[in-house]
Amino acid sequence: LDAILRPRSVAVVGASREKNSISYDLLHNLLEYGFQGPVFPVNPRTPVVHSLKCYPSVEDIPDPVDLAILVVPRQHVLAHAEACARKGVKGLVVITAGFKEVGGEGEDLERRLREITQRAGMRMVGPNCMGVINTDPAFRLQGSFSATTEPVSGPIAFSSQSGALGEAILALMTQLGLGLSMFVSLGNKADVSGNDLLEYWEADPRTKVILMYLESFGNPRRFQEICRRVTQSKPILAMKSGRTAAGARAAASHTGSLAGTD
Repeated sequence: LDAILRPRSVAVVGASREKNSISYDLLHNLLEYGFQGPVFPVNPRTPVVHSLKCYPSVEDIPDPVDLAILVVPRQHVLAHAEACARKGVKGLVVITAGFKEVGGEGEDLERRLREITQRAGMRMVGPNCMGVINTDPAFRLQGSFSATTEPVSGPIAFSSQSGALGEAILALMTQLGLGLSMFVSLGNKADVSGNDLLEYWEADPRTKVILMYLESFGNPRRFQEICRRVTQSKPILAMKSGRTAAGARAAASHTGSLAGTD
């Protein structure tokens, strides 16, 4: 997951000049927080965004790209994912919504998106997510559209399957002065899962505590096995939603999660 959480370069596909748009806020956060590498805006309709040269496609970027963050309309996501695969991008964060959580065509699009990333050997966070953060001074990655633009650096890693809850907890952590090591908004979990993050954070020396908000388990047995091992050195605080019939319905409409029985 280094290409996603420890990237050396980032492309923002769908970068926009429109203030108060998600893509504008995300690019603004990347630059304001001081990402320690080159940032490449991608938008075929404008030559410059945030005073940075803008490229028509990720394939037109002359330098290597570790991480591409997709903030484009749903109908364009697959084409941009294919372009990222041809470019040799190793990590994708797909902010765009309208996939499994809406059913029907969205579910099919998510399956096809997953096939593209698997064929190319790309890891993917999302779709339908808020983004990722790494406060490590060596990276300073604020690759999300969170209103918490300057998260405090510290020992707590946090993953959330809900962007809204993630936003609220990030704000509360800043208010309380609690330091964040990394944050991942998982969204629909088409590829990167909570289990993947647990194993990644187990090996991260900056992370001392792990927080998780979950709406579903892809592999609950594996989750148990990993937790037994990780909690010998790092405490895990996990909250599982969707425990009631109403909660399960909410999770399904929110991230397409089948909550299942506890």
